[in-house]
Amino acid sequence: MARSAPAPFVWGYRAYVLAFFLFLAAPLVAAGTFAFNDSLFPALPWQGFTLDWFFNDTEPKLGMFHDRRLLRGLYYSFVIAIFVSTLSVFVGTTNAFLFVRGQFPFKNTLYIVMVIPLVIPGVILGISILVIASNMANYFDRGLGIDLDFLRPGIFLVVLGQFSFITTITSLVITARLKKFDATMEEAALNLGATRLRVLRTITLPFLRPAMIAAGIVAFLVSFENFNTTLFLVGSEAPLTITMYDRMAKVGSTPVLNAVSFFLMVGSGLLALVSIAVQRDKTVR
Repeated sequence: MARSAPAPFVWGYRAYVLAFFLFLAAPLVAAGTFAFNDSLFPALPWQGFTLDWFFNDTEPKLGMFHDRRLLRGLYYSFVIAIFVSTLSVFVGTTNAFLFVRGQFPFKNTLYIVMVIPLVIPGVILGISILVIASNMANYFDRGLGIDLDFLRPGIFLVVLGQFSFITTITSLVITARLKKFDATMEEAALNLGATRLRVLRTITLPFLRPAMIAAGIVAFLVSFENFNTTLFLVGSEAPLTITMYDRMAKVGSTPVLNAVSFFLMVGSGLLALVSIAVQRDKTVR
């Protein structure tokens, strides 16, 4: 019969778990709370409940839904995240088939190379892509007289920078799902006369769909909140993270930034729940 742990150990473990979750949740709770404080400063004392930091259309309490700069940053973040998640899911799916079904030399080495971007700091990725792109743009401009403006800091480079490591995440998620697939289902369909394209469309991809949707949501969220890589590649079309950083650096912390943070927390939480839901295997009732 297994012996139970000593009471001091149990209570110490529970205290540690409680402290850990408080450490994670306290900043989020504070940011969300001050988004509703009827004060010009995100600090105590509590001045009363208000929704002005979301919906008010006049200064000094200009709400986030009337702040054109914040809305423009939200729009750019959304556009970038859509492009990055779409490309990452597409390439991640092809990578999954390549590494699960393909047989070729140096397969394990290429798999490690695919994973490497996850462990490279975002700052290094951003600087590296910026240097390479700028050198290429300067070479074509000075040597050939061709202006490749898309290689200058802007949305294209931001998408490229985020894609360089987010596609690794989607590849791993979809690869894990594909490894669980029963290949005999494809063989049976082929024996019955189905084409490979039809088998892919009606059997394989539907099986991968939950992982593809979940990977797309994760890619969207990671792209939307990315800062380190984006900071070095952004141009005049600044996404929300850069806009908030610039606002914080110039004006300091304001309740409208807490309102944006609360909005993002709620949106991220809902998308995370959707991601969890779509990954559950549906059982026949």
